[in-house]
Amino acid sequence: MQPSNASNNPNSTSSAAQKAASADQADTIIKSLAGNTNIELLLDVPMRASVELGATKLYIKDILSLIPGSVIELERLVGDSVDLLVNDRLIAHGEVVVVNDNFGLRITDLIKKESLTKDLE
Repeated sequence: MQPSNASNNPNSTSSAAQKAASADQADTIIKSLAGNTNIELLLDVPMRASVELGATKLYIKDILSLIPGSVIELERLVGDSVDLLVNDRLIAHGEVVVVNDNFGLRITDLIKKESLTKDLE
């Protein structure tokens, strides 16, 4: 009896190869949907949206010294627009507003469609 070897088994695929195939398949699907009117199939798919107020670079020693009341200066000026990201992709700029005691975002500028889809081509 010979030991089983995954490389000799045509039905066995490595995890990395499966992930690459899945990524290729996803890219193919996205490209085919880019100009397709059947996008209605995806309209109910939830996506994570976040608003980035600003960012900064901190050293570990600075993070470890944070206490309640610490202030972190961001690399964005008061009055600058904030970024709307969907699944970590920038899609719009806007301004922070208050809606019924909650923060909200008023869209002031949408990223051009060509910029959003150029990675897919």
